[in-house]
Amino acid sequence: MQNNNKKICIVTSSLGKGGAEQSTALLSKMLVQIGYQVHLVTILNIIDYDYSGELLNLGRLKDQKDGFFARISRLSVFKKYLKQHQFDFIIDNRTRNSWFRETVISKIIYRPYKVIYVLRSYNLDYYFPKNKILAKLLYKNASSIVSVSEEIKQLVEKTYGFKNVSTIYNPIENNPLCLDEIVTLNYNYILAYGRLDEDVKNYTLLFEAYKISSLSKENIKLVLLGSGKDLSLLKQKVDELKLEKSIYFIPFNNKPLEIVVKAKFVCLTSRFEGFPRVLIESLSVGTPVISVNCKSGPSEIITNKDNGLLVENYDVNELADAMNSFIFDKRLYQHCKANAKQSVAKFSVEEISKDWKKLIESK
Repeated sequence: MQNNNKKICIVTSSLGKGGAEQSTALLSKMLVQIGYQVHLVTILNIIDYDYSGELLNLGRLKDQKDGFFARISRLSVFKKYLKQHQFDFIIDNRTRNSWFRETVISKIIYRPYKVIYVLRSYNLDYYFPKNKILAKLLYKNASSIVSVSEEIKQLVEKTYGFKNVSTIYNPIENNPLCLDEIVTLNYNYILAYGRLDEDVKNYTLLFEAYKISSLSKENIKLVLLGSGKDLSLLKQKVDELKLEKSIYFIPFNNKPLEIVVKAKFVCLTSRFEGFPRVLIESLSVGTPVISVNCKSGPSEIITNKDNGLLVENYDVNELADAMNSFIFDKRLYQHCKANAKQSVAKFSVEEISKDWKKLIESK
């Protein structure tokens, strides 16, 4: 660990249940390893992922009491915490879709600190008010805006004209797999994993492609790993497609790689993403991937027919054909599998840490 006296406060909605939250937890560990003094502030009391630094869990206060005056009280606690520690930087990883609330936070709570705003989804409605004038006012004093993909960066620059946008990809943590602890699934399977949110992940497309593919005839199951609000809805869709004997659900696991490593391949069918951890994590353990070419991230991770397959979004037949090709075209599958790990070496913690240090030291 290097020595550095800069103090950084990472603000996040939570530290659990999703890829953005996992990336935030990993960011705290990277910055501590570089040598910065790191604090985290969570809005919700959800802590699933390992992190580094000191934690202010505002979610505990929210659990005790909520409502308008309770929210004002939590903002006061937050403001006093920032004043007490006099941070050199605030890195804001939250979604920011309420113009009034974010105006209060940016103009009162964050003043006069240097703030780096992170964009973790191509859906800019999560981060900017629809009125472009208000959006520019909200972000005009940002020290920097960091996007997790080049496509997000280009969209923000085109839409709002900001000049202080840079891209820093989500990293892969080099955690060795504990082979003795790997969850044993006594069948061949392909995998999709993440939050069970149909509006974003579009698992229906995955189900329909699986149904018309040859995988079930080859006795290859489809496993969904994750938890979320749409579990019942998705189980109902599986029943409607008469796939209850072929599609299995496994609850959220904060160590998904133990299941990923045994999968034939991993699928992603999202309507939109940011820079999906599902893809880089799978490739990092040698599991090839099939992904729709959604906005954004997959095209910056997958080289088609080299480390995985990239298909047109919403095209159920093309997705089914891709699934079949990974089963029946052994040469293609082995080629992608052999290239998987090396293809994501550029997203290692060591490499992405350099990008964060360069950004922070330049301000």
